[in-house]
Amino acid sequence: MPPHPLGTAEASGDAAPLRPVIDVVVPVHNEETDLEPCLRRLHHHLTTELPYPFRITVAENASTDGTVAVARRVAAELPGIEVRMLPEPGRGRALRTAWLASDALVLVYMDVDLSTDLAALLPLVAPLISGHSDLAIGTRLAASSRVVRGAKRELISRGYNLLLRGALATRLSDAQCGFKAIRADVATRLLPLVEDTGWFFDTELLVLAERSGLRIHEVPVDWVDDPDSRVDIVATAKADLAGIARMLRAFTSGRLPVAELRAQLGRGPLADPVPGVPAGLVGQLVRFATIGVLSTLSYLVLFVLLRTVAGAQAANLVALLLTAMANTAANRRITFGIRGGPGAGRAQLQGLVVLGLGLALTSGTLAVLHAVAPVPARGTEVLLLVVANALATLLRFLLLRGWVFRVPAPDAPPTDPAVPATDPAVPAMETTR
Repeated sequence: MPPHPLGTAEASGDAAPLRPVIDVVVPVHNEETDLEPCLRRLHHHLTTELPYPFRITVAENASTDGTVAVARRVAAELPGIEVRMLPEPGRGRALRTAWLASDALVLVYMDVDLSTDLAALLPLVAPLISGHSDLAIGTRLAASSRVVRGAKRELISRGYNLLLRGALATRLSDAQCGFKAIRADVATRLLPLVEDTGWFFDTELLVLAERSGLRIHEVPVDWVDDPDSRVDIVATAKADLAGIARMLRAFTSGRLPVAELRAQLGRGPLADPVPGVPAGLVGQLVRFATIGVLSTLSYLVLFVLLRTVAGAQAANLVALLLTAMANTAANRRITFGIRGGPGAGRAQLQGLVVLGLGLALTSGTLAVLHAVAPVPARGTEVLLLVVANALATLLRFLLLRGWVFRVPAPDAPPTDPAVPATDPAVPAMETTR
């Protein structure tokens, strides 16, 4: 655990200002109307409610309105506000640039509309300042969160996070809430590996941190939707799907140094297996069923979203491909206890063969349905796909256990009676730090 961060932020008389403990970055693009009230409200809260030296950084990225003039005017009036201008747009690009250039110990991000109640700011940064956690995020989906927004945005948010859980095997409850913080030393290691420069940036950062064994603290927030939000939902959804596919390829190929990051930054795993979790075939069935439920829900959400912009067959193919890759990776590690890079690519190829059988079942079901009823109800499509996927799931488990992740039997039993025999159904224990 790192030393207490406050020990490095000491005053040096009146000759120099305190090093900021937190740097709150507000990325803005054409926000001349909302920026000034945001900065004044945020500055007042930081001054009166937080006991730490702070900085507010306006990360202006290629605005074409009066955003720069507003930022400079308010920064000249209120101490502790800096304006950083970037020539290209992109929320992710703005955050990466501002965070990497900061000398603060804890780096914060929040949206300019301040939809999140600022009362959650101290609970957000406190675990990072103490060294207990590595990242912190606000969540609108916790039981104690209070959220005001329309049904459409609620459905999109929950569907997106469900898709992330199925495709990327994340446990995060709300990856896209515009209210996050990260320790500066962790940011220095992770940010160069994050490729996205737009709205998928923080999701990519969080998933990478989670895979690297870092502790992510979640804070329930009160959140009121901004009715003037200008986010292009369709374009953002397409970019998010592309980002998920790119991360799956990176994890599968081993291009991201997750093992190295886990060894250097992560926390060691608890004892495995965990007491109370059944072993053998029963345990595999329990874990496979859990992963299968999450995968099916993610598949259905993805299919319904894609169906609004594509035909039924195309939507089925893309949804099935993404969720199948995530399902294979999750079953490899969680259900059958196989870890490490060797064999991951072969398992994915064999998993695609299994996917072909699932695709034949689901596509065949759709073909028969559309032959009988050329314009079927959407609910009928979904219902039949659930049945077809249930059959494909049973076949998938049998093939994964008996072919893809089959543990070969030993050539011969040990000759030394003092050496206990090895149960081929139990995977080898992984050495950890």
